[in-house]
Amino acid sequence: MKHLNISIRGKVQGVFFRLTAKAVADQVGVKGFVVNQKDGSVYIEAEGDDFALDSMMDFCQEGPEDANVEAVEVKEGELKGFSNFEVIKRVQS
Repeated sequence: MKHLNISIRGKVQGVFFRLTAKAVADQVGVKGFVVNQKDGSVYIEAEGDDFALDSMMDFCQEGPEDANVEAVEVKEGELKGFSNFEVIKRVQS
């Protein structure tokens, strides 16, 4: 199990990025959350095995159909033991 902190930049808000990320996470077994940032990026914390996280990263590189992903930054972090994957509705600073 690993924990990843993922920042996605580009045209990633208003294109169903968060909802699609949740669908992908639920399908592959990733736990964590996704939230829009005030700067227009999307931030994801994801936990899972290598296969699940690789699948999630594949999604993050492309995004949903109307997205235009320009950059993805990934940092490994400490496991937090998330029990599910949530879409956080409020914008984070």
